[in-house]
Amino acid sequence: MINVKITKDKNIYKEVTICGHAKYDDYGKDIVCSAVSSIATTTINGILSLNKDSLVYKSSVGRLKITINSADKTTQTLIENMINLLKELEEKYPANVKVK
Repeated sequence: MINVKITKDKNIYKEVTICGHAKYDDYGKDIVCSAVSSIATTTINGILSLNKDSLVYKSSVGRLKITINSADKTTQTLIENMINLLKELEEKYPANVKVK
């Protein structure tokens, strides 16, 4: 299962950690893992293209940690959009994705 942990402080997103494997299919064939990766990567790249100091991320096998350094409206909106997309995946694949 992919676990997504969201940390907020006074309605400001501070951190998002994504870890695990969906186990929907074999590695390299898993559409749920692919979707989560695409959502996170697109969000990170979009935010960094607007302001390289808005966030930092650390990626390792089976784990992605995003630390959000900016409370600006654009960064927060894009992070919220990412979380909403991940929640939609959770609704469709509840045995494979959990958003907390």
